[in-house]
Amino acid sequence: MDNIVVSSTPHVRSSESVQSIMRDVIIALVPATVMGIVFFGIKALLLIAISVASSVFFEFLYQKIMKKTVTIDDLSAVVTGLLLALNLPVGASWWMPIVGSAFAIIIAKQLFGGIGQNFVNPALIARAFLLASYPTAMTTWTVDGVTTATPLALLKTLKDGAAVSDLGLPTLTQVVTGSGIGGCIGETCAIALVIGFIYLLVRKVITWRIPVIYIAVVFILTAVFGRYGTRMPVYEIFTGGLFLGAIFMATDYTTSPMTAKGQIIFACLCGLITYLIRVYGGYPEGVSYSILISNLAVPLIDRFTVGKIFGALPKTKEAKKA
Repeated sequence: MDNIVVSSTPHVRSSESVQSIMRDVIIALVPATVMGIVFFGIKALLLIAISVASSVFFEFLYQKIMKKTVTIDDLSAVVTGLLLALNLPVGASWWMPIVGSAFAIIIAKQLFGGIGQNFVNPALIARAFLLASYPTAMTTWTVDGVTTATPLALLKTLKDGAAVSDLGLPTLTQVVTGSGIGGCIGETCAIALVIGFIYLLVRKVITWRIPVIYIAVVFILTAVFGRYGTRMPVYEIFTGGLFLGAIFMATDYTTSPMTAKGQIIFACLCGLITYLIRVYGGYPEGVSYSILISNLAVPLIDRFTVGKIFGALPKTKEAKKA
């Protein structure tokens, strides 16, 4: 009996840490990051480096000023900076990732208590902030120095009655590989994002529910309802930031539901809002806003999907009256 130790919960422990999880996310983002640099050049590398360095700096600065424990070694700021950079167009000015990083780290993360306390994804809310503040710069897409429209922007012109054959859409192969496609730095190569997804599944960092159901809902809605009589579900899911958002941002631990049932509801909500914004909204892409809106619903989703406490007694009328 001498070898029995009585301690407080939790009794089930894991070798995983915040640092190890964030390291896995960074590794999973490497293929998309590399392909973004290959397609968009040295400017993409510069924006990524500035964004990551700025995020780490602002986290360090805030925690030093507020006399808190400096936690930049947990790599969460690196992930925020990397995701923000991958959500920027290559034509963005060098100072934009600095402004976005300051907003993500200080406003969206640290002011709410730091990692685990933010109620929306910091990188996404920073992108939304930049989009609202600098809409022209955030929606100007260049490929090889030439300004071009994204496939979703071209599909948006169907609202005016244009035929699909007249839109000049890239081929499905181009959309899947990301070659010659306008868009954010990290969203164009679907293959690279899928490789990252597989890695995260193998490492058990995330589950399949949110990404697969999210993408499936967009696929089903575009297959059944389409947009203005045109149905291109396969093309629709590979364009824009759907894979990047569904795999790397909708699955954020802090801002997604805890239960399997809750994750299914959350993913369906993300998919529905994405479809509605893409087809009926004024903006061609709806991934960022769909995830942010769904983040706000997470506390309510958790409240109605959380399981019963093991060993808890059922509520009685007498207990309610008391």
